[in-house]
Amino acid sequence: MKQSVNFNDFIDAFKQFDRYDGYGYEALRVIFDYLDEYEQETGQEIELDVIAICCDYSAEHYTAIASNYSIDLEGLDDDEAKSAVIDYIQDNSAYLGEATDGELVYQCF
Repeated sequence: MKQSVNFNDFIDAFKQFDRYDGYGYEALRVIFDYLDEYEQETGQEIELDVIAICCDYSAEHYTAIASNYSIDLEGLDDDEAKSAVIDYIQDNSAYLGEATDGELVYQCF
């Protein structure tokens, strides 16, 4: 038995599992939209599994990502540095988008 989930249900599920604060509204919006588009494009339904989503997707400021993955940003201005981090993500995983607070949302690798 499958149940359709809208964005509010998605947010509520993250709050129930006490995982909302790890992402916030905007990052979860990016993840929800990405997963919804994936379902529409492939016809494959995705089960809402908050823990699996937390294992698969992350949202961080580009400087934190650069630090975590040893991406050299020396000599780059902010825009160039952010672009370098996005390129790195795209080369190694999937870049989902940017939340309005500046966090980059991506599939963990």
